[in-house]
Amino acid sequence: MIRKTLLGLVVAMTPILSAAHSKSEATTPGDGATVSEVPELSMRFDDPMRIISVTLTAGGADIAIERETGMEPAEEFRAMPSEALAPGDYLFEWRGMASDGHPMQGSFSFTVTE
Repeated sequence: MIRKTLLGLVVAMTPILSAAHSKSEATTPGDGATVSEVPELSMRFDDPMRIISVTLTAGGADIAIERETGMEPAEEFRAMPSEALAPGDYLFEWRGMASDGHPMQGSFSFTVTE
């Protein structure tokens, strides 16, 4: 009886699990990484994501970045800092739209050393 109930739950949950939102699989630099330079900021998703806005901040101040990836849905997003990043702690925040139409957001942080 318990086995049939558990099997029924798994079967019932399968459509819900398969409709899960896109998620970030990797970032460059990696979340929490310490690096000496940042030639590129990137994110890779498991399903196409339309990245709507991105910000890079250090100590609460916005840092200029240039998007290399347009507004079309893609599995990889790339941007470059407008100039070399000074040593310090950085936060990269993003907002986007998953392929299923749901709004998504996330962030990753990293430290630049001398």
